[in-house]
Amino acid sequence: MKKLLVIACMLLGGIGAAQAQQTSPVWPGCEGSENVKTCFNKQLSQHVRENYEYPKNDAGEYVRGKVTVSFTVDEEGKVVINSVEGPKPEVNQAAREMLEKIPDMEPGTLEGEPDDRKFTIPFNF
Repeated sequence: MKKLLVIACMLLGGIGAAQAQQTSPVWPGCEGSENVKTCFNKQLSQHVRENYEYPKNDAGEYVRGKVTVSFTVDEEGKVVINSVEGPKPEVNQAAREMLEKIPDMEPGTLEGEPDDRKFTIPFNF
């Protein structure tokens, strides 16, 4: 019976240790938020609305398109752009410029240590 109890304790301890404590990056202003992920998403959406500048073609018409952006919030809380992919170079460049304006933030953590977090998001502009 003692052996069974010891084995059960080891298994439960191993399961608890296997579940890593992970936190998301914290956008400035979301520090006191109950749900940091939701606040991050809202702040990112607001950032896009306020900072994306629609490019114009040679005829002065706005160029619209879809892009998929990939960026990382690194261990220092800085945004590193991995890729901006879409069929229209003007839209890709405007999306890149908007991403470059994302503010530094508190980085995500893994087991209490700063950790990179990668995001891939599609946008229709």
